[in-house]
Amino acid sequence: MKKGILTLVLVFAVFALQAQRNVDRTNFRAGVNGGLVLGDFAEAYSFSLGVDLYHHWGVSKAIDIGVTTGFSNAFGAKEIVSAGGVTVETEFDNIQFLPVGASIRVYPGKNVGFKFGGDIGYAVGINEGNEGALYYRPSIGIDLRQGTSELNVSYFVVNDEVAFSSVLLGYIFLF
Repeated sequence: MKKGILTLVLVFAVFALQAQRNVDRTNFRAGVNGGLVLGDFAEAYSFSLGVDLYHHWGVSKAIDIGVTTGFSNAFGAKEIVSAGGVTVETEFDNIQFLPVGASIRVYPGKNVGFKFGGDIGYAVGINEGNEGALYYRPSIGIDLRQGTSELNVSYFVVNDEVAFSSVLLGYIFLF
């Protein structure tokens, strides 16, 4: 599975380098994100903070493809359970991922100011007992400051036996 994802990322990169001749919208993007943990992990983890890094190449007037990585940390919550006069306090360790994948962005119209797309790849588990798994992250973004930065909303999912998911609000700088 890991070799397949790496092969997919390399294929995207080769096509992106070839397509760079068509549209010069090549850029490096770096930003931060934060959000709420949803689904199966919502009670054990309160919120998530992360860093995003992208490199995109324009392959047409409407499409960019690229590679992405970053870091995501979900903060463990404290849980207190009382029953029969006994109180037990549990604190969950943070869960951390290093996503590595391919990225695509679609610009639906000329001078529209927004884009949508997604990332897919492998989220490497950083903390102890976290093996990592396939991840995907659909997103929608709006350009700010004449296209030098972006505000986006995304849904980050690491799809293992039990899916880890979070809804994120991010701010990205384009270089």
